[in-house]
Amino acid sequence: MAKASGRSGSARNDGTPRPRRAKVTSAVATASLPDESASARIDRRIEELTDWRGETLARMRVLIRRAVPDVVEEWKWNVPVWSFAGIICTGEVYAKAVKLTFARGASVPDPARMFNASLLGGTRRAIDIHEGERIDARVFAALVRAAVTVNGAAGPARRGSAAKAKSAPKPTLKSAAKSAAKSAALPAAKTPRGAAQRRKSSAPTLLAGGNPRIAKADGDAPVRAYIAAMPGWKRGVGERLDALITRLVPQVRKAVKWNSPFYGIDGQGWVVSFHTFTHYVKVTFFNGTALRPAPAGGTAKQARWIDVHEDDFDEAQLTRWLKQAAKLPGWAAGSPSQ
Repeated sequence: MAKASGRSGSARNDGTPRPRRAKVTSAVATASLPDESASARIDRRIEELTDWRGETLARMRVLIRRAVPDVVEEWKWNVPVWSFAGIICTGEVYAKAVKLTFARGASVPDPARMFNASLLGGTRRAIDIHEGERIDARVFAALVRAAVTVNGAAGPARRGSAAKAKSAPKPTLKSAAKSAAKSAALPAAKTPRGAAQRRKSSAPTLLAGGNPRIAKADGDAPVRAYIAAMPGWKRGVGERLDALITRLVPQVRKAVKWNSPFYGIDGQGWVVSFHTFTHYVKVTFFNGTALRPAPAGGTAKQARWIDVHEDDFDEAQLTRWLKQAAKLPGWAAGSPSQ
């Protein structure tokens, strides 16, 4: 992988100045360009990461592609996704770790115990790679291939046609890739009116105050679904809060509980949450009384909150509170460590 230059004043061969390259410091958005492929977006994400995280993400990408030559690269939830017969894993980048989350990791044999994060969930498992750590290429390749095997075994169950699966020939990597390409080339079928209405009705319901109704779940995806459903200007507040929390809370764990995004740290508990109301977004610090200065809202023993309105997002104060909160005990009820 060629490293991007960190010098802003360098010039191209034709003498024109190079544009300044933005540095990504956490799991924040990489804006898409028109007609940009998923692989090109992944290339650009790696180029934007000018430190060890870019090198690590690039190396793990190479290992995945070597292990499964016909792997499909996708871009979902603003992160790289590698799939074959289903999602193998995602590649998330945080301030202090590159995280590879295996979609069905709980079912993947891991005799070498490579999984070191998200160990208590019923479906996913993850590998957190920190600066200076090296991954055994052969062991990792075996893990990736095992994940593909699990995806293939789960396929018939997802389709609900065990009889057809039993009679069908066992797919190979190349045949699956050809089938996917053929499907992509087919013209789009007309959608029945009933199906369109069902899709429309599947959008998250907005509860009182415009708060999105999202099913309780762990991980980044349900949090992103919640934020995407926040109405009007509140969605922008949600996006800024999510990016800020992700950047400032080390190895943050995310979930949606009680129709609110929760952010916590393994072994420490939940640190902060937010909730949508008609005229503001409420940001709750679960150990708010220990913050200096303590947020003004609330009379509970520990929790304190602030109401963020359309034009009063105080990023500097939120940054100070989040840095403090990340070092304090959080709320343990249903915490990431339990």
